Amino acid sequence: MRIVRELSLISVGTFEESSDWCIIREEIRDAISLIVHPPGTSSFTINPTRHGNGVKPIKEAAMTALKDRFGWELDTLVQYATKSPGKVDATKVIDNHLFAFEWETGNISSSHRAVNKLVLGLLRGVFLGGALVLPSRKLYPYLTDRIGNYEELEPYFDVWRAVRIQEGFLAIFAIEHDRIDISVPRIIKGTDGRALV
Repeated sequence: MRIVRELSLISVGTFEESSDWCIIREEIRDAISLIVHPPGTSSFTINPTRHGNGVKPIKEAAMTALKDRFGWELDTLVQYATKSPGKVDATKVIDNHLFAFEWETGNISSSHRAVNKLVLGLLRGVFLGGALVLPSRKLYPYLTDRIGNYEELEPYFDVWRAVRIQEGFLAIFAIEHDRIDISVPRIIKGTDGRALV
């Protein structure tokens, strides 16, 4: 799988120029590059059936790489609000702070919640930085119907850029398939929400 867009949405302070971000960025890039389909191949080929492929196995491959290769903690519960906004997909400890990572598997409302969760962590000073990965508009038609995607979220970027923080960093990555092939197996769908469609 490949990254087609990478954006520093919020960058206040020196984190973006730090060695910590260089390491984290490479780990995220490596985790994404390691996602292949079908299994045993060296690239990510998707069956171009409209809304024919699931998203959770793609995320799980990245999470496995982050945990097993790079020592990230998965499904981290962080208390930084009156009511917890839920677990963060993956975190890495940096100087007593957390870098938070979210991988989008829901609809566009879920994408907004994921960014808000990361921004709230920055506002509270719990997250030193964060990153969100979501599909590009080119990958979108082949995944579960109405999955959140980069281009659909992009019009709202200025809202998050306007958030006032003393220090913090937030990156957005858009991912895409390497090629399409009608003969490859479709990626299994989950059984929640619109994945049943």
